[in-house]
Amino acid sequence: MITLDKKDRQILSLLQEDATLSLAALADKVSMSTTPCWKRVKRLEDEGVISKRVALLNPLMVDLPTSIFMTLSVSNHERKWMEQFKQVVGDFDEVMEVYRMTGEFDYMLRVQVRDIQSFDSFYKRLMEKLDGISKVTSSFAMEIIKYTTALPLG
Repeated sequence: MITLDKKDRQILSLLQEDATLSLAALADKVSMSTTPCWKRVKRLEDEGVISKRVALLNPLMVDLPTSIFMTLSVSNHERKWMEQFKQVVGDFDEVMEVYRMTGEFDYMLRVQVRDIQSFDSFYKRLMEKLDGISKVTSSFAMEIIKYTTALPLG
């Protein structure tokens, strides 16, 4: 884990909000000159604190309005099976997030598709590739109340 000072946190917060900020604008907002600001950003990238800079798309505008949360229980907990599972779900573009969970279910997936028929097609393809799934539940999101990718840096 890396130690972040106040300036690092300010830089990270601003970049989480708008990764397209120019170096000059970023430096101005954190009251630094451009060279020291650039060095901090570079260090944060080199140390893996900043892992990517991406554009976040509006799912409605790209005809992918349906979010489904799937929970899976599995009967096989061997490392080989888990590695195969990671590979399989990683190969599906529809799978946006995957978590290994504690509690009643072993895995949770967030899937993004056009509609119920698209989800059904995805579901069938996923099940064809995976053995050992003992229970699946799927819940369709009706409304997004809050969505953010910004981490709370304080």
